[in-house]
Amino acid sequence: MIPEKIETQVVIIGAGPAGAGASIYLTKAGIPHVILEKQTFPRDKVCGDGCSGKTAFVLRKANPAWMNEIFQTAEQFMPSNGILLAAPNGKVLNIPYDVNRKQGDTPPGFTTRRIVFDNFLFEKLSSPYSTIYQNATLQNMERHAGKVIVNFAHEAKSYVLSARLIVGADGDKSEVRKIFLKSNQIIKADAVGLRAYYSGVTGCHAENFIELHFLKELLPGYLWIFPLPNGMANIGVCMPSERIRKNKINLRERMLHALSNNPTLNYRFTNAIMQDKIQGWGLPMGTKKVPVSGDHFLLVGDAAGLIDPFSGEGIGNALYSGMLSAYAVEKSLQSNNYNATFLKQQYDEVLYRRIGDELKISATLQRICRYPWGLNFVVNKATKSPSLGKTISSMFSDIDLRNQLRKPSFYAKILFNR
Repeated sequence: MIPEKIETQVVIIGAGPAGAGASIYLTKAGIPHVILEKQTFPRDKVCGDGCSGKTAFVLRKANPAWMNEIFQTAEQFMPSNGILLAAPNGKVLNIPYDVNRKQGDTPPGFTTRRIVFDNFLFEKLSSPYSTIYQNATLQNMERHAGKVIVNFAHEAKSYVLSARLIVGADGDKSEVRKIFLKSNQIIKADAVGLRAYYSGVTGCHAENFIELHFLKELLPGYLWIFPLPNGMANIGVCMPSERIRKNKINLRERMLHALSNNPTLNYRFTNAIMQDKIQGWGLPMGTKKVPVSGDHFLLVGDAAGLIDPFSGEGIGNALYSGMLSAYAVEKSLQSNNYNATFLKQQYDEVLYRRIGDELKISATLQRICRYPWGLNFVVNKATKSPSLGKTISSMFSDIDLRNQLRKPSFYAKILFNR
């Protein structure tokens, strides 16, 4: 059978949040593109299910009506207004995403199951500029004669697709990364996450704060509780892969033991029921600056290793990188320039200029969380001092304030704070 030929400007591999972000903004720019997705939507993805203010920013910038749609669908999306940090000593610090938020203002974040959110995004992709192949099987990818050539199969037919650029949105095991980024083929999962859905969890915050519990038995990892609609909650744990390997830790057993025995949590799970099995996945954290583009290709989301090292949240950075990749693609097509140097300037440098400091500071926060005494000290001080508590809250929306965490003078201020 002779393969059918397809010509387009851009091909996107993967239709999750990163690929969806790229497609949405390519459509806004009027750029024809093809999306190849190996699964069929709606499909699930193991995740913490938390969507930050960055997610809301990218969606609102694309189409303000979409955020209104989200917050009007209470049975699927739950508004979230902050983070609850619980230190190893049990002390709790409530951190609003926006300390200046007034009653009635649009919530800065939300939680929702990934099967719901990813399908919500997928349904926004249909346009005169996008052609989508679900349940597509990649067979080969290569650069040839100034183009990217992708061979794939779909519904018993073979295709040969040629494009100027390819966007790799195919996750932490990205085939685009393996084939085109020869100097850095493997992206390692810096941490492992486990997740299960529970009903009947009590004691959640009145404004649906997501919760990060830094329990002694899980350090340098943490346990999370993310409230969801319909009385459900996403419960999970995250721990560095190196620590798991070195100490031969059974993370599933640690998680269940903490829920049953830790006195700061177990009473909240007295009548809780696990609704499915515990599932795990690897987390490629954004702990260092790595190449995310090259000749004729760009990497976005988990394929680029952009998960926040502190919170473990990857959806916001996936969408954001997808948006920035579309901007870079537009400039590349306008300039008829697809080489590594140009794409590095238009994408890598822009991406790291926008979120690089944030990732570095989150990595610093993650290192601080390795020490129980440090967490206990900061949370104790913040709960006693309204001004310090407000400063820490502001760090989640103000990158300049978060940058103080890298300065010794900040800890001197905490020490003598009244």
